[in-house]
Amino acid sequence: MSLLDAPIWNDAGTWIVLGISLLFIVVGIVMHRVIMTVLREPQDDATNKEKHV
Repeated sequence: MSLLDAPIWNDAGTWIVLGISLLFIVVGIVMHRVIMTVLREPQDDATNKEKHV
């Protein structure tokens, strides 16, 4: 009996947990990219917006 033949792979709960884990990883990567994009914007744009208000 190999690891791929184990009964855990036939359980629906295993696939739900793996799917949710993958979802959290994808959301984390997307959030990281968005935050890094916002932080890398030129500082001048942010200060000019505040002065024009």
